[in-house]
Amino acid sequence: MQRQKSKVKVNAKECGFTLVEVLVVVVIIGLLGGLGGGIYIGTYKKLLVEKAARDFFLTAKYARIMAIEKQRQYKIVLDTANNGFHLVTTQLDEEGGQTEQMIVRDSFCKPVAFDDEISFEDIKIAPISIVTATEEDEDEQSVVFSANGTARTAVIQIGNGKTHYTITISAATGKAKVNDGIAEDVDVGVIDLDAES
Repeated sequence: MQRQKSKVKVNAKECGFTLVEVLVVVVIIGLLGGLGGGIYIGTYKKLLVEKAARDFFLTAKYARIMAIEKQRQYKIVLDTANNGFHLVTTQLDEEGGQTEQMIVRDSFCKPVAFDDEISFEDIKIAPISIVTATEEDEDEQSVVFSANGTARTAVIQIGNGKTHYTITISAATGKAKVNDGIAEDVDVGVIDLDAES
């Protein structure tokens, strides 16, 4: 018996894809990629604002701890012109015998500059006291942390126009708190130090 080889005739029109089919797939991939890219950019910008607020919060916590530990005043100076802030303290110059202000730069704290779109959107800092308020206090935008653990009351909103974070600093305890949202929505309120936590 002789085997017969069956020949299957393949039609050229039945193999492959048409140009229209390839273009439809490319358009669908492009649309999905564009949608994913837009979501990524929005999330990235939100994370940058969150990082800026977190940096300010951590600097405030560090300033409070250092003021108590070193028994001297620390203050966060807001540099609104350059969209950033830095921590300042006074230190005794042993050679001259005078105190001088210095910017704190160590492994835990350094000056911070925001990205281009991020800025201080709202700043409310209460004077240390109404009786001792000077022009210097009014002009200088700084949050002062005292050696006894107290601070100037502050409500600071950081954002990029779409995403907003508000940092509040309590006068009685000097503690900072980060809130998601605008400063108007944050209740600063009075803290009862005798209340149990």
